[in-house]
Amino acid sequence: MYDKTHIAMNRSVKIIMTMLAGLLLLPFSADAQRQSGIVAHRGFWNCDEAGYAKNSVAALRCAQEAGFWGSEFDVNMTSDGVLIVYHDSDVEGKKIEKYPYAEFKDFKIKNGETIPTIDQYLEQGKKYPETMLVYELKPHSCDEVEDRFVELTIAKLKEHGLLDPQRVMFISFSLHMCEVLAKELPDFTVQFLGSSKSPDELAERGINGVDFNHAVYKIHRKWYRQARSHGMSVNAWTVNKEKDMAKMFKMGVDQLTTDNPLEARELMKKMKIKEL
Repeated sequence: MYDKTHIAMNRSVKIIMTMLAGLLLLPFSADAQRQSGIVAHRGFWNCDEAGYAKNSVAALRCAQEAGFWGSEFDVNMTSDGVLIVYHDSDVEGKKIEKYPYAEFKDFKIKNGETIPTIDQYLEQGKKYPETMLVYELKPHSCDEVEDRFVELTIAKLKEHGLLDPQRVMFISFSLHMCEVLAKELPDFTVQFLGSSKSPDELAERGINGVDFNHAVYKIHRKWYRQARSHGMSVNAWTVNKEKDMAKMFKMGVDQLTTDNPLEARELMKKMKIKEL
């Protein structure tokens, strides 16, 4: 009798432990994680004060003044090693990587600013310590060029007193640069933007964050669970429709990147989710 009871108890314990292990892998719901950060995509450009100019210094300032958790910006490198804040890989047909900075220094963006250098951008960035600078490194032609890009990025952040994981995080579609940053700066959040690798594969490479397009989480339903099982930071881009924002907030993302940060703020209030 004792043996049968003992066996039954062991089976019960195993079942309970299995259930608990499964719960740990479930995605957080809005009930479990009722807080998130809004990232203004290319700054808070979508307003009069910024002149509707993406990646402008004014857009960064507006994001800071509005109190959003973070402000995202895109960085490219010229042939002579100048880092400029610009989304596309070319300006009026000229490949940024193939031409010196002199070819781009007078080009005006939508609000009349010239394309910001990383120095100009970081000077504004350090004025608001509470705003996370979400630094996107745009892919370049080869690993050698990307290594130089990462090296210059780290040097510039040091120069401006911003090489701090509480001030800056990194995102990129370049798996190579994500791996290099994760190795060189292990205390920093590094999020891979592409969908070519699963969170399991990224974790094996030492990358500690994911920033997938919001549709990817629907296509690869297990990836959110995978990311959480590895303790990864989870972001979603670029989420502009309210219904998609609601899905991401319910899922429990750490950050949500959007061109409509004010709308995201209002939705969070409705959903009773704390804005970080």
